[in-house]
Amino acid sequence: MTQQEAITLLKKQGYKMTQRREDILTFFAREDKYHSAKKLYEYMEEKYPGISYDTVYRNLHLYHDLGILEATDLHAEKHFRMNCSDKHHHHFICNTCGVTKKVKVCPMDEVESMLHSYQIEGHKFEIYGLCPGCQSA
Repeated sequence: MTQQEAITLLKKQGYKMTQRREDILTFFAREDKYHSAKKLYEYMEEKYPGISYDTVYRNLHLYHDLGILEATDLHAEKHFRMNCSDKHHHHFICNTCGVTKKVKVCPMDEVESMLHSYQIEGHKFEIYGLCPGCQSA
């Protein structure tokens, strides 16, 4: 999802587009990687001294609920990134820096044949490890 698509969706859903909300989108749009709520808070605190952690967290969950952000758990903490709006795929996620790489193979192709009498309503497949940059660091 692009930043403009996210802004359009927020407005369409009746949410006011504030500078803070736009800055959150800018934070996620600038890099294709997962970020923690803490990292977003630190970014926002620089621009808006005194902003509450709750404000940042509420907006994160609003964006997630609307499908603007997707989430995963890294190191027992929720991390977020802009939602992919292109063709179905999965991700490799670096455990150190959070960078993602698309994986175009889906294990569900085989799993669906094994579960032919079950109704599958969704799935998530993620691979975790170290990206080349973090391996050499």
